[in-house]
Amino acid sequence: MNSRCWKRCFIISFLLGVWFPACILVQTTPRPTSTPKPQSDRLQFRLVGYPRKHNEGRIEIFYKGEWGTICDDDFSLSNAHVLCRQLGFVAATGWTHSAKYGKGLGKIWLDNVQCNGGEKSIELCKSRGWGNSDCTHDEDAGVICKDERIPGFVDSNVIHVQVDENKVEEVRLRPVVTTKKRPITEGVVEVKYKDGWTQICDVGWTPKNTRVICGMLGFPHERKVNKNFYKNHLRKRAAEKEAKANVSGPRLPPRDKANGRAKPSTASKRLSAERQKHQYRLHSVACVGTEVHLAACPLEFNKGNATETCEGGMPAVVSCVPGPQYVQNNGQKKKKPQTTTTVRLKGGAKLGEGRVEVLKNNEWGTVCDDRWTLLSASVVCRELGFGSAKDAFTGARMGQGIGPIHMNEVQCLGTEKSIWNCGFKNITSEDCQHIEDAAVRCNTPYMAFENSLRLTGGRTPYEGRVEVLSVDANGTQSWGLVCGGAWGTKEAMVVCRQLGLGYANHGLQETWYWDGSNVTEMVMSGVKCTGNEMALSQCQHHKTISCQKTSAKFSAGVICSETASDLVLNAPLVQQTVYIEDRPLHMLYCAAEEDCLSKSAAKANWPYGHRRLLRFSSQIHNIGRADFRPKAGRHSWIWHACHGYHYHSMDIFTHYDLLSSNGTKVAEGHKASFCLEDTECHEGISKRYECANFGEQGITVGCWDLYRHDIDCQWIDITDVKPGNYVLQIVINPNFEVAESDFTNNAMKCNCKYDGHRIWLHNCHMGDAFSDEAERRFEKYPGQLNNQIS
Repeated sequence: MNSRCWKRCFIISFLLGVWFPACILVQTTPRPTSTPKPQSDRLQFRLVGYPRKHNEGRIEIFYKGEWGTICDDDFSLSNAHVLCRQLGFVAATGWTHSAKYGKGLGKIWLDNVQCNGGEKSIELCKSRGWGNSDCTHDEDAGVICKDERIPGFVDSNVIHVQVDENKVEEVRLRPVVTTKKRPITEGVVEVKYKDGWTQICDVGWTPKNTRVICGMLGFPHERKVNKNFYKNHLRKRAAEKEAKANVSGPRLPPRDKANGRAKPSTASKRLSAERQKHQYRLHSVACVGTEVHLAACPLEFNKGNATETCEGGMPAVVSCVPGPQYVQNNGQKKKKPQTTTTVRLKGGAKLGEGRVEVLKNNEWGTVCDDRWTLLSASVVCRELGFGSAKDAFTGARMGQGIGPIHMNEVQCLGTEKSIWNCGFKNITSEDCQHIEDAAVRCNTPYMAFENSLRLTGGRTPYEGRVEVLSVDANGTQSWGLVCGGAWGTKEAMVVCRQLGLGYANHGLQETWYWDGSNVTEMVMSGVKCTGNEMALSQCQHHKTISCQKTSAKFSAGVICSETASDLVLNAPLVQQTVYIEDRPLHMLYCAAEEDCLSKSAAKANWPYGHRRLLRFSSQIHNIGRADFRPKAGRHSWIWHACHGYHYHSMDIFTHYDLLSSNGTKVAEGHKASFCLEDTECHEGISKRYECANFGEQGITVGCWDLYRHDIDCQWIDITDVKPGNYVLQIVINPNFEVAESDFTNNAMKCNCKYDGHRIWLHNCHMGDAFSDEAERRFEKYPGQLNNQIS
C-alpha cells in the first residue's frame, strides 16, 4: 500500500511540478536507496522453520547479537540468490512469502530489500536499513536454495564472539610468582595492545569483571583475591628493579658539596618514575558479568600515554576456579566429581566442544537451535566446568543426534547455573529435526600441550610421524620417536586433539614420511590410550623403553582430519525384526566357511540336522560429518567365492554377543563387512557407494546400510543356549578400525527373554542413550518385567 502511494504521489508531483504536503504525510517512511555500511564480519545466516529440507526455510540473520527475519515486501529471486550464496549454496531456485515456514521471533532486521543478484552480501542491497520495518512476522520471507554447496565454503551456522580488536585483542594472566604449573589460575590481568601487553587499573574493579575474565580464560567461576599480598609484592618488585637499575645504571652525578649527597639528574629522576609506573591501557571496566568477552563490556581507555598512573589503585588481579578436568593438573585438591550430570557434549574433536545433549526422564536428547545464542551456550559451558562460550553452533554443526529432542527456543540470561534453569519450550513433532541440533565450543584453559608434541615429514600439517619432546636427568630437552607396535586409532585421536588438528583418520604403525628432523631415538613405547586424554603424556606407556623394532620407519604416525564419520545402529529395528530360525545344516556351508556358527557346529553330523539362529535386521546410520570408508584399500579386499557376489572390505565390522545377567558371554556372532554401501539416504542426499561391479564401498553422511535379517551371518547361533534372561549386545566397528567422532554410541543393548521356543527383545537402546542410573537398572534386571510375557 505504501509503495503504490509513493509511486502515485511521485507521478502527480512530477506532472504538476508541485510537491503536495499530503503525500509527505501519507508516505511517512520513504524507502531509502542508500547502501548500508558493510558489516559482513558480524552477520550470520541460517535456515529454520518447518516443514522443510536442509536447503530451504525461513531466512534469519544474526546481527548485533540477535537473530531476526526479513520481510517479504519487494522480495525477489535475486534476493534469494544472494542469501543462498551467503548460506553456502551455489544459487537459489525459489523463495517464499507470508511466513510459509512459520513465523519468526524477535527483530525484523530488513524490509523492502532489493538486490541485483550479484551482490556479495545482502547488506550491499538496497533496503530500509537495519531494524527499520513496518511488517509483522506474518510476512517473514523464506528461500529455497539449490542443493549444491559452494566448494570450500565455511559453514555459516556459527555464532562467533564479535570482537573489536581495536579494543581488546587478547587477554592473559601473568603470575607474579614464576610457576610451571598449568593452567595459570591467578595473576595480573594483561591485555594485548599494539604488539605489547598492558595492564588494567583496578579502581572500581568488581567480581563481575573477574567473572568475564575467568570465562574468557576457560574457567567456570571466580574467587576473591588477596589484594594486600599483590600490592606488597608489586611494590617490592618495583623497588628491586629500581635498586638493580641504580647498581647497573649510568655513572653517579657529582656530589653536593654541602651535604655530601649525589645530586640526582633530571634524567635519572624521570627514569626512576617511569620504572615504578605500570603500562595501563584500560582505566575503567564495567561488565555486568554475562559478557562472553571483555570487549563486550563498557570500557574506558587511557586517553593519553599508556604509562599514565592509576591513582589510588594498582593493576587488576583476578583469581579463577578451574573446572574438575583441570584441578589435578593445577596441583589443587581435587573435588569429588558430580554423581549426576544433566548436560553433556558429544561429537566434538576437542575437549569443551560438541553437540549439546540434556538428560530428561533418564534419557539423553538434543537441543533445537531455534533462538540459540552465545549466552545459552555459555551457561552450558560453565555448567560443564569450562569458561564462557567461544562459539555457538546451529544446524547440527557437530553432527546430528539420535533419539528425542528435549528443548527448543532456549533463552538464558547468562547467570543460570544450569541450562535447565533457563526458559525453553518443549518440543512438538513438527518443531524441530536433528538437522537443527545445537552445539557449542567453550573457552578452555591454556595448557601448552601442543609444545611437547609435533608431526614431521608429512605432505600436509595434518599428517606425519609423531615426535615427543623429552627431558633427561640433566634437564636437557630433545625430540624422540614413539613405538608403533601397539599404536592405533585411539592413540592417534589423542595426538590429533593435543595438536588441535581435529579427529584421527589413521594411526600408523609404520611411517615412510620424509625424515627432515634427523630424529632417530625412541623415547616412548607401549602407549595405550582410552581416547579421552588431553595429551599423549596422560596415556599409559612403558616406564622404560621396550621396543623390538627400533628402526625409524617403525615409529608411530598419524593422519588427522577436521571431520569424521559417526555410526549408530537403529535400535528399535533390531527389536522389531528379531525371530528364531532352525536352519538345516546343508544350507549353512558358506556360513561355516566364514566362521559364522558356534564352535559346536564343527562336531555336527553334516549335512544332517540344523542350527538354531537368533536373527534380526541391522540398519547402520552415518550421522557424522564425513563418509565412513573402509581402512583397507581396494587392493586388499577379499573376494569370497562361496557366496560369489561380494568383497569383504573389513575383517570384523560388527560383533553380536548374547550375555548372561553377570556379563558372561554365552553365544556370539560377527559380521564381516560383506560390503559397505548406501542402502537408503535421507531426502535430498544422493547415494555414493554401491558394492556391485567391484564398486566403491562406504556409508555416506545422512545414509544407512541395511543388513536384512535373511542375509547369511546376520545372526547369533544359539543352538547351545539354555532358556533364560539375557542381554543382546551389538557393537559396530569393535576394533576401532575406522576413526569416528564418537565411539560411545557404537554399542547397542537389549533385554532378551528366551523360553526355549520363542525369543523376545525389549528396551533396546544405544549404549549411551540412558542415564547411569537407568543403565544400572537395565543390567540388574535383564529379563522382561511386565505382564506381556509370562
